[in-house]
Amino acid sequence: MRLLPRTTAVAAAAAAVAAWSASLPAVAQTLPADLPVIGAPAPAGMGFQPSATSLKHDIVWLDSFLLVIIAAISAFVLLLLAVVILRYNRRANPNPARFTHNSPLEVAWTIIPVMILVVIGSFSLPVLFKQQIMPERPDLVVKVTGHQWFWSYEYPDHGLAFDSFMIGGGSQQLTPEVVAELEDAGYTAAEFRLATDTAMVVPTGAKILVQVTAADVIHSWTIPAFGVKQDGIPGRLADLWFEVEPGMEGTYFGQCSELCGKDHAFMPITVKAVTPEDFQIWLESAAEVFAGRPAPLTLARND
Repeated sequence: MRLLPRTTAVAAAAAAVAAWSASLPAVAQTLPADLPVIGAPAPAGMGFQPSATSLKHDIVWLDSFLLVIIAAISAFVLLLLAVVILRYNRRANPNPARFTHNSPLEVAWTIIPVMILVVIGSFSLPVLFKQQIMPERPDLVVKVTGHQWFWSYEYPDHGLAFDSFMIGGGSQQLTPEVVAELEDAGYTAAEFRLATDTAMVVPTGAKILVQVTAADVIHSWTIPAFGVKQDGIPGRLADLWFEVEPGMEGTYFGQCSELCGKDHAFMPITVKAVTPEDFQIWLESAAEVFAGRPAPLTLARND
């Protein structure tokens, strides 16, 4: 077996490292270029982000249902206050009644609130249980680890692992260089402090089990459009799950939702939901970069 000269071997190693570094943008390029941004905060927004999972649909429905109950109770109490003020003031009722108890009324204002709480619980508990009961056989498992101040993602069934940093996290200012970096990654200046250099990629129509933990202090991984949020606690492994609905392929943003230090505001979360076919293409490309299995490299040799 003939060995390459030392200088040639060093050059080959350097070329391999350079090829690995250059292949990082290629991983993002394997995703559809027209992937829309769906889950993102909107300036002066007043409502929820679009719902991309059944969990989020249930949460939005429950919120609307509770709003109806709250509005009805508030209107009823306001009506009672108006009646008391207008009908039983000193001018309209100079001789007030002297009774102190009304048993039917006291029974009513005890039983009715209990019934309201039972109705609320009968609808809210199923939503809670649906979130907390993990799928026995998920289609994909992703382990998420929070650090000060970035995220790490692992796909244990595929041997992938990578870190995710905020684009422009070094300067934390929207400079022309950061804008160029955002555009190179397929984002715009509007996604500054939301976009990351790498993203968690998941297929739509698949049950995703996310295992959340932390390496230093407590963090919290959340994607509002998915209706999921889970604290990452050092030394513990917590679970959440979601299934992005087919047809909701796009980019979704989140933020660490637990105060974790001085750069807490600069550790965003990016999730890209793609079709199962595009996910397989991404897996093949990511395996060459993140799994330590580079594409075959042919080296020239002098005989």
